[in-house]
Amino acid sequence: MAGLQTYLGVDIGAESGRIMAGLWDGKKIRLEEIHRFSNGPVPIGNTLRWDLLHLWKEIRDGLLLAGRNNPYIRSIGVDTWGVDYVLQDRRGEWLGLPFCYRDERTKGLVEELCSLVPRREIFESAGLQFMEINTLVQLLAAQRNHPHLLSQAHKLLMIPDWIHWALCGSDVTEFSNATTTQCLHPKTRTWSTALLDKLGIPSHFLPEIVQAGSDLGGLRAEVAEISNLAGARVIAPATHDTGSAVVGIPVNGHGHGEWAYISSGTWSLMGVEIQDANLSAEAMHLNFTNEGGVDGTYRLLKNIVGMWLFQQLKRALDARGNTRGYGDLVHLASQAAPLRSLINPDAPQFLRPIAMVQAIQEFCRKSGQTVPESEGELVRCILESLALKYRQVLGALERITGTKIKVIHIVGGGSRNDLLNQFTADACQRPVIAGPVEATAVGNVLFQAKSAGELNCLSDIRDVIRESFADAMKEFHPCAENLAVWEAAAARWETLAT
Repeated sequence: MAGLQTYLGVDIGAESGRIMAGLWDGKKIRLEEIHRFSNGPVPIGNTLRWDLLHLWKEIRDGLLLAGRNNPYIRSIGVDTWGVDYVLQDRRGEWLGLPFCYRDERTKGLVEELCSLVPRREIFESAGLQFMEINTLVQLLAAQRNHPHLLSQAHKLLMIPDWIHWALCGSDVTEFSNATTTQCLHPKTRTWSTALLDKLGIPSHFLPEIVQAGSDLGGLRAEVAEISNLAGARVIAPATHDTGSAVVGIPVNGHGHGEWAYISSGTWSLMGVEIQDANLSAEAMHLNFTNEGGVDGTYRLLKNIVGMWLFQQLKRALDARGNTRGYGDLVHLASQAAPLRSLINPDAPQFLRPIAMVQAIQEFCRKSGQTVPESEGELVRCILESLALKYRQVLGALERITGTKIKVIHIVGGGSRNDLLNQFTADACQRPVIAGPVEATAVGNVLFQAKSAGELNCLSDIRDVIRESFADAMKEFHPCAENLAVWEAAAARWETLAT
């Protein structure tokens, strides 16, 4: 096709990674999967680490495939999960294997953090919700356990920044992922070094912050040679995967705050797009977070333990001999009795469960509910509970922003779960628009296209996505006859979530 431009998106989540080619003809974008691979933390020595060498090998393999199929790729950009980091010395060598955010070294440290500096002061300095996984809490743990590594570090690079370094030698951090650290000031948009000083955490290794769309350079010579992509540039998208996913939301006709999104994957990230960080007392009290977006926006959101629950449940069921796939398990859930057993997805026992089946059953047993036994009952318990959690977060977003949310967009892998989408519409009493599934990848590649001058602004990107993926999107509307049942379940669920 004449004039076709190709942009390569490297999109890595906690469970899997993919390299996607975005084929742009000037009006529509089409995605082609080049390479898909597994990911996951590796237990070693009573710790949980990321195998970045495995990820880098898979990325190199994907670039090789991409170069064989289309050597005229214009640029490459990487997005991953947030909060985790790599420490490097002046020669670029690792200082220790990078930790996974689920490692237990941060257990209980949020309380210690807030005993050292008042919670309000931390929130005003960073704008983030208080979670054990946050980079700030990880750095506090590192300062307690491995202070020599922090003192020797020359650069701290977030995971996508490290991959960009491996691609082209860049050693900067992109804004959206920098905001996940709890170390960046939401008003000045610079590092909160004063906060780190008060906590006794060094800050000399914090890198320069750049905006999404920045040109990070050409490929390293050896990468260009093996991939046959010597002409490709490395362009920073929104490197936090949620940031790229929100770029990829096909919103139409609603202003800031009038639509909510759920980026549904291992985590469910539910929030609204706003122009400035919301540092209100209510946002802090309700433990909401302000994460940086593109084009000067922020995302006011809540992290919810999402498809992790389903993933871990399936893993436990597989260990018992289950041979059913996710779709079959969802079908069984659709046939189970409704709203009998509910859990709080964000209860501590579900963050690092040893056995998900027992964790769910024990929660229900202790709260005096019917204990789910069958596969369908267990899955339905998770999906209904997630929908009710979304309802709670939706109400909180409306209170904090003072804006009525008219529609919920669900993107990511979880958007393929029609049963959960319908539960969400029923629980929230809002229409749900599901898709595109690959919103993160399309947000990544289209922001590269914007950087190349093909598109002018964020609304242009969303217009393209609606036009390109109209057939892949589905709408779900609340069923009026189910309203009373869901209202009663929501009242019961609120008692479980306190």
